[in-house]
Amino acid sequence: MSNESLLSALYVLLPVLLASCSADKSVRPFTGAKGEVRLMTLDPGHFHAGLVQKTMYDQVSPVVYVYAPQGAEVEDHLKRIDQYNQRADQPTRWEEKLYIGPDYLQKMVEQKPGNVMITAGNNAKKTQYIRAAVEAGIHVLADKPLCIDAQGFEELKACFATAQKNNVLLYDIMTERSEITSILQKELSQIPEVFGALMTGTAEDPAITKESVHHFFKEVSGSPLKRPAWFYDVRQQGEGIADVTTHLLDLVMWEAYPDQAIDYRTDITLAAAKRWPTLISKEQFIRSTQLPEWPDYLTPYLDEKGLLNVYANGEIRYRLKDVYAKVSVIWNFEAPAGAGDTHYSVMKGSKAHVIIQQGAEEKFKPELYVIPAGDQNMEGLTHELKKALAALEKKYPGIALEKQPHRCKITIPQSHRVGHEAHFGQVTERFLRYLIDGRLPAWEGPNMLAKYWTTTQALEMAKSR
Repeated sequence: MSNESLLSALYVLLPVLLASCSADKSVRPFTGAKGEVRLMTLDPGHFHAGLVQKTMYDQVSPVVYVYAPQGAEVEDHLKRIDQYNQRADQPTRWEEKLYIGPDYLQKMVEQKPGNVMITAGNNAKKTQYIRAAVEAGIHVLADKPLCIDAQGFEELKACFATAQKNNVLLYDIMTERSEITSILQKELSQIPEVFGALMTGTAEDPAITKESVHHFFKEVSGSPLKRPAWFYDVRQQGEGIADVTTHLLDLVMWEAYPDQAIDYRTDITLAAAKRWPTLISKEQFIRSTQLPEWPDYLTPYLDEKGLLNVYANGEIRYRLKDVYAKVSVIWNFEAPAGAGDTHYSVMKGSKAHVIIQQGAEEKFKPELYVIPAGDQNMEGLTHELKKALAALEKKYPGIALEKQPHRCKITIPQSHRVGHEAHFGQVTERFLRYLIDGRLPAWEGPNMLAKYWTTTQALEMAKSR
């Protein structure tokens, strides 16, 4: 190459090289060093924001910056953190630095004392918060859902594009992947000798069914949970079909197509969707919110009997690649005595069905069962399960097989049953590893978009019925 050609090539490449160097200098890589992650909690209106801090992490500084509007929600959040700090068993040592004011979002972006934003609260504001953070070069760990309607989904797509451009991670908190029965259901469904091949199913008889039941009034960290009034407003919280179903859709992809990117434009087809309300009395509302009266924005949802109609329930039937699935969410006001939120799940294989049940028979504790299907009989299933569990027991010590009439139960030691609240710490640990990697797994981003496209489009379909 001549000198003139070389100079010409350098002239063309120089802006690219400079931009690359500039980008490298502007992004401080995470190494796992103690305290290098500095959290900022934005507008913590939901108790999930506090659960992220139920445990300590070496990589995370104990100083957390909280930006919020004035009100009971941030006060409850601080009380919850203080409760963790004051507990007798493994107390935390968080130090909360607080900014209160109507310009809390602007102040967080301007001051930027941290490098990771935690947000869990009013879902109508969620996408706005995410957009402001990623535009400012702040990593985001957000409670689900990241959006609650079709317009929000379009904004979320832009947020992911901005996050990629600014080299920051955007991740939602999917706790159910850390639940041991879900983990083992996935493991068993990947063993052909036990499960066979995942069935295709139909919209009426899906190959995968997942249902969760939740409650407006319950205890969290040993104390009655106080709900904010807006939690009952679907314009702020989102309808159930666009909220809790995110967990179920996530599990379907994670189990049926592990480590595979799902393209919502080509891989998902909606078959049917429906929604229906939970009826809440004024007495129940007062009990769960500790407020004396309905706020004005809820009065349009009151029926002729004075009951609040909350569209917290929904069902989606859809095809994911070649497999039909159904997810549904149900909200009741309060669980029966001794019960709590429950999860039911079935994966149908050609040789066996793997089922999670959490009903009265299980004393409302999730249990895992395997039943023979197709040409498989109990003797053959038991034989293959014993071999499979012998291998899995190395990863999950103590799991065992209990043969029952017409089915096998997988017994799970209490050491693996850490509970829902502990799953928030496990998700946070995953996110911290991703920060060190400098990226999410390649399938995580597409699959987040896939589930939020599904929820928001299903909501549109259900509303049109």
